[in-house]
Amino acid sequence: MVRIIVYAGLSLPFDEAKEILDSTDDVEVIYKRPIQRGDLGQAMKERPDIIAIIDGVFHQNSAVGHKEILNAMKSGVKVYGASSMGALRASELDTLGMIGAGYVYTQYATGEVDSDDDVAVMLDSESLEALSVPLINMKYVFSNAASKNIITEDERDALLKIAKKEFYPKRNYAQTLSQSDLDDAKKSELIDFIRTSPDIKKEDAKDLLKLIKKEIDEID
Repeated sequence: MVRIIVYAGLSLPFDEAKEILDSTDDVEVIYKRPIQRGDLGQAMKERPDIIAIIDGVFHQNSAVGHKEILNAMKSGVKVYGASSMGALRASELDTLGMIGAGYVYTQYATGEVDSDDDVAVMLDSESLEALSVPLINMKYVFSNAASKNIITEDERDALLKIAKKEFYPKRNYAQTLSQSDLDDAKKSELIDFIRTSPDIKKEDAKDLLKLIKKEIDEID
C-alpha cells in the first residue's frame, strides 16, 4: 500500500484533484487543506510514502519550514512541490531532494521570480476559493498575450508593474486594466484572451498529480 498526502484545495479543488489521483486498492490518497508550519510533523505520524505540497499559507499563519520538509525526506518520504507554496519550497530544496514540477516551479528555480508575493492570493477560509488573482498567473497570461501580439512587451511590463504595486488581496485583472494606458479596443481584446487563458497554478497542480500517478503506475 502506497500512502500519499496532498496539501491542496486552493489552486486545485479536492474534487478535481481526486479525478486525477484517488485512492485504490493499492494506493491511499489523503487530501488536506493548505499546509502551514507544524503540519508535516503531524503528517509523519500517518507514515506517508509521498507528500505533495501544492498550496500553503503565507501570511495568515507561519509557512511550512524548510527543516520540516528536510526531516520528512530524511525519513525516506518523497516530497513533491508545484503550483504555489510547493513550487516555492521545491525551488529552494530541489538540490537536496525535493521534486519540483511545472511553470511556477521553473519560474522560481530559474530566478525569474523570487518573492512569495507572486503566488499569494486572498482566499475564503471556508471554501478555499481564491478571491484575488496571483501575480504569477498574470505574468503567464500577459507574457502569452505579448507573444501573440495582443499587447507589446512594453505594455506587458507596464501591466505587471501596476499589478505588483497592488497589495495581493486586492490584485485582479479589472483593477490592473483600469489603471493601464491601454485603449479600449486593446483592453477588450486582452479581456477576451484572459477569459480563455488557463489558470497556470491549477494546471501545474494537475500536472504534479499526473506525475505522481505515473510514477506509482510504473512501480506497479
